Amino acid sequence: MNKKELLGKRLRELRKRKGIKQEKLAELINVDPTTISNIENGKNYPSMSNLENLLAVLDCTFTEAFDFEHKNSKEDLIAQINKRLEDNPEKIEDFYKIVMALTK
Repeated sequence: MNKKELLGKRLRELRKRKGIKQEKLAELINVDPTTISNIENGKNYPSMSNLENLLAVLDCTFTEAFDFEHKNSKEDLIAQINKRLEDNPEKIEDFYKIVMALTK
């Protein structure tokens, strides 16, 4: 999944968390509803001014908006985990304990 799609999914997640429909969000930031749809579907990046307005309405920071690593595909996440384990073999036991604690 590319960064544009990840950002769109993250903004959709933040919008839904606020309980705002796409049409209402578009109205609040003075854009056409298709603009919001295209951003959330990963077709377009928001302009800087639209992004600033989105973040203000969604009451979040740039850092929060770009915190979308958890939105990677399962395959990408597993590959990243495996890479970390390969790079840190001394941490495998600790990693195992954490996984077991989270999945009980």
